[in-house]
Amino acid sequence: MFSLRVVSRRRVLAVLALGLGMGVLSACNVGPAKFVNTDITGSSLVAPFKLKDLQGETRTLESYKGKVVAMFFGYTHCPDVCPTTMQQWNEVKAKLGEKGKNLQVIFVTVDPERDTPELLAKYVPQFNPDFQALWGTPEDLKPLLAGLRVYAQKVEQPDGSYLMDHTAASYVFDQQGRARLLIRHNADPVPVVEDVAQILDGK
Repeated sequence: MFSLRVVSRRRVLAVLALGLGMGVLSACNVGPAKFVNTDITGSSLVAPFKLKDLQGETRTLESYKGKVVAMFFGYTHCPDVCPTTMQQWNEVKAKLGEKGKNLQVIFVTVDPERDTPELLAKYVPQFNPDFQALWGTPEDLKPLLAGLRVYAQKVEQPDGSYLMDHTAASYVFDQQGRARLLIRHNADPVPVVEDVAQILDGK
């Protein structure tokens, strides 16, 4: 009887030790994020802005605290890059499943001359009703473009119209508003999902 109790106790201790060991291993696996896309964590990039949303409310990055923010700069007359990027973010948000509820995609217009609030309200939600748009005057946009080093320049066309030459990338910010990722417009959606999921998990 005694020997059985001793064996049982040893087995319990062994199981506990194994469990503790696994716990230590699990804790070791919870390390910093490992991104496939460009990691801009700790960079000097900042997003200082006061812009209007589709409801006419003034927004800052602080307005989205607690959510992961994916910010893309574009314009509604963009022939290819902008709609493709917005479609890709819709795909990413869908593939994130329940986690996707905590991802806020924001379209910032670099063409305030043509992109009225009314036009943006028709354009952006067609990609996803949860997507948001921000707009403002060229002066309103300057601090944000400078803070993220975004290029935006009008290119006149022979027919009198114009296109906007602009940075074709998305910036991802974590729940505290820190810049974390730079994602090119033609990036593979699968690694984007994996990278954003890590930020959503608090890494």
